Amino acid sequence: MPSQPKLKGIIAAPGLAQGGAFWVEAAAIVNSVDFSEAKIDLPEALALASSQLVELMDRVEGEDAEILEFQLAMIEDETLNDPVRKACEAGTTLIEAWQQALNKHVTDYEQSEDEYFQARASDLRDIRDRVLRILRGETEVGIPEGAILLATDLTPSRFLGLNWNKGGGVVLQGGSPSSHVAMLARSRGVPMLVGIENLPLGAFPDQTRLLLDADRGVLQVDPSAEQIQDFEHELRIATEEAERIALISDQPAQTVNGTAVQVLINVALPEELAKLNSVNCDGIGLMRSEFLFHHGLPSEESQYRSYRKLLEWAGGKPVTIRTLDAGGDKPLPGLEQPTESNPFLGLRGLRLSLRQPDVFRTQLRALCRAAVHGNLKVMVPMVTVPDELDSAQELLGVVCAELATEGTEFRKPVLGMMIEVPAAALAPELFADAAFFSIGSNDLVQYLTASARDLHHVADLADPGHPAVLRVIKELAEHCDRSGQELSLCGDMGSDPNFIAQLLGAGLRNLSVAPARLGKTKWTIRETNLEGM
Repeated sequence: MPSQPKLKGIIAAPGLAQGGAFWVEAAAIVNSVDFSEAKIDLPEALALASSQLVELMDRVEGEDAEILEFQLAMIEDETLNDPVRKACEAGTTLIEAWQQALNKHVTDYEQSEDEYFQARASDLRDIRDRVLRILRGETEVGIPEGAILLATDLTPSRFLGLNWNKGGGVVLQGGSPSSHVAMLARSRGVPMLVGIENLPLGAFPDQTRLLLDADRGVLQVDPSAEQIQDFEHELRIATEEAERIALISDQPAQTVNGTAVQVLINVALPEELAKLNSVNCDGIGLMRSEFLFHHGLPSEESQYRSYRKLLEWAGGKPVTIRTLDAGGDKPLPGLEQPTESNPFLGLRGLRLSLRQPDVFRTQLRALCRAAVHGNLKVMVPMVTVPDELDSAQELLGVVCAELATEGTEFRKPVLGMMIEVPAAALAPELFADAAFFSIGSNDLVQYLTASARDLHHVADLADPGHPAVLRVIKELAEHCDRSGQELSLCGDMGSDPNFIAQLLGAGLRNLSVAPARLGKTKWTIRETNLEGM
């Protein structure tokens, strides 16, 4: 087969990989007309599917486990299974009934106006195909280590079930840079492209050699000897760079011209810290406390213990904990949340917390108690107007008064806010009472460009490099320089080598990044010269 042109895609996770092609096509199961009798009944199949997910959850943690927990909850949801039982009672075979019912749910999710449900369609496909395989007595086809996977979409559990230590990558016809699988790929350093719509399924055989350049967003099919040679040269350079990055992992971040930059990390759960050394970072710039709420509303005591672990791990370095950021794409069990036609513009973040004062008060009590164990900063999300921040401050004061009256040891933490709503970003002077600001670039970009960040059809519009985004960040930095308020950035933009120099040039001196991107971010900063910027 002659060398083919490079195919262009959207970068979901950067990196380089080469290997044989492997088509992962769940539709081969879904579109099958094999409606033979099931090998086992539905309750047994669901129980087996649940046990498989639990086993997989035992091998992962943090956000990875949360994705699987969502699937586990869906399998146990009677609204998912009732139509199957009714169809079987009417004479439909179990396999056909399950397939038809789940296909309908998938379609409903895909066509929903709610971005959250659109993004969860892949989870439903995952559940559908797992149970189908069990009902048919089939096993998952093994995927060769180091392969480049190609598919319309890739389910989260399929990704988590693979060993990526031997290399490999992912290329999807659809997908989104903000999907669950994309987040998983970035956290593991697996190169991934999405949105290659001109890649027909089965366009070339399995094991066809592929060169995946997810730094530039291109896939080379059946490369020439010269192309392979050039690519392997780039791989060697990347490997050498990774080795150099490892050598400076515990060194401070400082630009060529001597400007110091604080590089902190984003975490979801205290368990993530077991593999991390606090020496390598300047603290925790974002703890997403909503991950403590995924099994229901946590008690004050359990929250206190979690927050204390973070502070003790940091050893006096700053720890910024974001209060509950639910709503939008983050529904939580046990928390009353209205059904909304556009949840990203509805009761999210602080808006929802202020409507749930008992839940909010419990979290603030736990935070105040934990504050005695380190350098705690509390941050509220989704702030739009000063009254919201004032209300949070007022409740924090009430909580401190309660703890003092009880004789409970506490410390009142400083209170800052996320900058992710354009109204706040464009008028920061209204929030003089905020101790600090942290730019949530993922949501800020989404709102400034009016482009849902989990939809690949508009992914190219949700561009962090848009002049409007960069202008807003620069003006925020200038405002904070005048006001004396600390400013940081905690979204994906802060660890993207394409934007770090621009962010530093705009005046930012605090970046909070995923732990996996810590070394690369430091390296990029050390290669940046701000003279003349």
